[in-house]
Amino acid sequence: GGGRRGAVRGVGGRRGRGLGEGGGGRGGVVDGAGGDARGLDLESAAGDAGLLRGPLDHLITRAARLRCFDEALRIARPGGLVVAAAISRWAVLFDGVLRLRLGEGDPAFPSLLDQAIGEGVLTPLTPGGFSAYCHRPNELRAEAENAGLQVVMLEAIEGAGAYLPDLEDRWHDPAARAAILDVARRSAQAP
Repeated sequence: GGGRRGAVRGVGGRRGRGLGEGGGGRGGVVDGAGGDARGLDLESAAGDAGLLRGPLDHLITRAARLRCFDEALRIARPGGLVVAAAISRWAVLFDGVLRLRLGEGDPAFPSLLDQAIGEGVLTPLTPGGFSAYCHRPNELRAEAENAGLQVVMLEAIEGAGAYLPDLEDRWHDPAARAAILDVARRSAQAP
């Protein structure tokens, strides 16, 4: 660990901003490359920071996610920063149910939600669909700390309000209203 610090941000949906977008006019050089975040082709202490934006979402096992944190720590210089983004356990509710309107009127859909929320593993809803690991805040913190990071910030970026531009219309549809109320009930119980 070496006392390195991390700002861990939990992203609830798809609206996160990348480096260089909206940077307030500040300059800087960001050198990035694609690859497997569990084994990067970079020297140790190669940069001022390590950024994990994406890999924690796509790796289902805890061991694989911990390996990503280990690599980000390895490439950040001592005293450097590691920033991680993860999908919230509630993203399936906010993005899936509220924005994409998945499962409206489908009596089998609540059991799929229960599985995703209970286990954190979002299996594809359609052939070739998106699968992911969705964190609870305490899980993300524990993974970062287990890798040797000192978590200085854990922030939620989005919530249900980002997905309700048509609330009035949806409220008049019984299936849509039931889905909205179900999301409110489930997310109110977030640990």
